[in-house]
This record gives sequence, structure tokens and C-alpha cells, in this order.
Amino acid sequence: MSLTTLRTTERLYSLDALRGFDMFWIMGAEEIFHAMAKATGSPFWGAIAEELTHPSWNGFHFYDLIFPLFLFMSGVATPYSVGRELEKGKSRQQVLWRVVKRGLILVLLGIIYNNGLELKPIAEIRFGSVLGRIGLGYMFANIIALYTKQRGQVAWFCGILIGYWLLLKFTSAPGFPPGDLTMEGNFASYVDRLLMPGKLYLGTHDPEGLMSTIPAIATGLLGIFTGNFLKNYSLAPAKKSLYMAIAGIVFIGLAHLWNLDFPINKNLWTSSFALNVGGYSLILLALFYYIIDVKGHKKWAFFFKVIGMNSILIYISERFIDWKYSTNEFFKWAGQLVGDPYNIVIMALCYVMIKWLSLYFLYKQKIFMRV
Repeated sequence: MSLTTLRTTERLYSLDALRGFDMFWIMGAEEIFHAMAKATGSPFWGAIAEELTHPSWNGFHFYDLIFPLFLFMSGVATPYSVGRELEKGKSRQQVLWRVVKRGLILVLLGIIYNNGLELKPIAEIRFGSVLGRIGLGYMFANIIALYTKQRGQVAWFCGILIGYWLLLKFTSAPGFPPGDLTMEGNFASYVDRLLMPGKLYLGTHDPEGLMSTIPAIATGLLGIFTGNFLKNYSLAPAKKSLYMAIAGIVFIGLAHLWNLDFPINKNLWTSSFALNVGGYSLILLALFYYIIDVKGHKKWAFFFKVIGMNSILIYISERFIDWKYSTNEFFKWAGQLVGDPYNIVIMALCYVMIKWLSLYFLYKQKIFMRV
């Protein structure tokens, strides 16, 4: 892990912008819409705010897309990063070490994010994390890509999703009927309770548990397929956008069919959930790629690119920087001028702005956190 200056490398502007768009929602943008819903009492803003929450168990909201979209994009970047190292003549073993090291650093950062830099008994430490799942999903997806050809990668993708479905369909926690998918009764959460050290986020279940990380590998693989398609296939860029969008629609359709037997569920990262978020990820990337890299309309996306270039740094900063305190100290006057009820909206906007300005300063200094 390091803070480095940017080197000139082959990058997709659209990928950096989409990564920034993704992080925009969890660096505070969701609070703007929650504040609008609270201030106005409008059903319209209320419906948008509802999409920026997670369902309690089964179901899908837009906010469920944020996490898997980031993992998908980690896969998309693989042919441009890992692939470049192989093209330079590095051996698979050298690249493998780089991939494993990056994955394990993300796991460690996830543990730090959850627990801070504080010595605690193991029983009080939460080991499952968003960054940990991204790290493990990225790592195992890359290992599969390094040592199998495309047909083998597709077999792994299908095998992981079908195998996970069959596993949860014919097993359960002791005392529950086979195929039970409740929080207490599903087999994945039961295995996590047996094997994971420390504490689980919800006591009987952790949404970033070990078992549900397995289908997340398929999300990373889908990103690698997409990155290879963009980088290596000799098609017109506009056609690539179209094919990605069509594939996304097909994936969403398949997900909703599978949902009839295996519910779309982020907590368990069910196979139908993986297909659903994969489909939306493909559509979003197709849209960003077409507008930015095909049509050349880049200026509007600069706001998101600034976020995307330091996405992990701004995520981790939540643990160590009191952004709300900074926002109040600098902009409390703005909320006071506006007054109730819209002061909460103004403060939510200022909260995002102060983070973005900090990232913009780092961007201008060419300082980026690399893992």
C-alpha cells in the first residue's frame, strides 16, 4: 500500500468516472436525498431515499448495487493492470504474488476499518468487511484468470453460481428444513458461525461472511470478462457499449427468473443477486463507456473521476476523520442562513463538498492511494 504520484498508463476514463460515481453515494450523497425526503415530506423524495437503503433481507434496492459494482470494476481493471504486467514479461508467479498481496492488504484494511487501531480480544473483533470481500473476491477471481483460459473462466463463473445455489438449496442450519434461507436457518450463516473468529455483524449472521464471499468471486470474474472484452476484442467501441448493455439486460432477466427459486438477497450474495448486480453493472459501464470513451464527453465526469482516483482512501477516511465535525465548523453558518427545514439538506451538500475538495487537492498534487 502506498501514496504515489500518477504514472501515465493505459486507463479507461469511464472506469475511473464510474468508480467515482459509485463512491459518491457512500461518501455522503445518500444523505442529501434522505435529507430532502425529511425536509419536504414528499413521496417522490421518499421513494428515492428508500432506494438508498438496504432491504432487511430479501429484495433489491439501488443501494445494494454500490458494493458489488466496485468489485465488478476491480475485475474490469484487471486486463489493464495485471494484463499489462504479463505483457511486460513478468511471470505468472510474480503477478500472482502481486495479486495475493493486494487482496490480503484489502482484508487487513477492512479489519482496521471495522475495529480501528486498537488492541481488542479476538471475540470483540469483526473480521468480515466490505474491503475484505473486495480483496478476496478480486484475489480469487484473478487467480482463476491467471491459470485458466476464457472457457475455463466461464466454467468457474457458472460453477460457482450454480454450486452455491445447490449448496444452499439442499442444506440448512441444524434444526431447520433443507433450503431454509432465513437469517438463522441458512447454511452459509451457520458455517460462518462455526468458522469465523470474532463477532459477526448481526450476531447470527455477517453480510460479509466467508461463505457468501464465494459467489462474490463470480462478480469479480464477470468484471474480468468485461475488461478483456473492452481491451482485447476488435469491435467498434460503440458496438462494445451495445453488447454490454444487451448482456446486462439478459443478466437482469435471468436474475429475476432465478429469484423465483433463489431470492435476490445481498446479505447472502445469492446467485440471483450476483446476476442482478452484474447486469446493472454492465449497463452502467456501457453507458459511461459510450458517453465518455466513445463519444468523448469527458468534462461532466471530472467530478466523479476525482473521487474515483482515490476511492479507497476516501472510504477509509471515514474511520479516522470526523468529517461531520469539519463540516459543522466550516459551514454551520450556511445551514443557519437557510434555516429549517432545508438546513439539513444544505449541511448534507456541504458534507459531500468538503470531502470532494479534499480529494481535489490530492488530485492536483497527484497523490493517490495505491494498494
